[in-house]
Amino acid sequence: MYKKIHILLVEDNEGDILLTQEALEQRKINNQLSIARDGQEALDFVYKRDKFENVEEPDLILLDINLPKKSGHEVLQKIKSDEKFRHIPILMLTTSSSNIDIFSSYTNHANSYITKPAEVDNFYDAIASIEEFWMNTAKLPKP
Repeated sequence: MYKKIHILLVEDNEGDILLTQEALEQRKINNQLSIARDGQEALDFVYKRDKFENVEEPDLILLDINLPKKSGHEVLQKIKSDEKFRHIPILMLTTSSSNIDIFSSYTNHANSYITKPAEVDNFYDAIASIEEFWMNTAKLPKP
């Protein structure tokens, strides 16, 4: 069993939220999952504004691109340009396989870019690969 990890999932699609929750539960990943349903809410969470003033800083962010209010690209750029939060690994987890989105994500210092598989089993495999690398192989920063 891995150490407990706090994951912030930034996703507006309820189906994808449920799939991610199920995949994490199926893999028995020791986690605290927080959910932000739009880009502004994600920034409010990270910056501990309004209803998020007492939340724990996430160890890892899974960030969709196509979000209401602020896009995933805007959220990524804001967090990675802030010295206080740029250490948080951000994994783009999106349906887009556009070269423009991929290039823009890495240009703005995304730590990884994962295209969401359409098949449920493949989606679970993608979550398993995130688990294997980020919770077993890599060392996450603890400020």
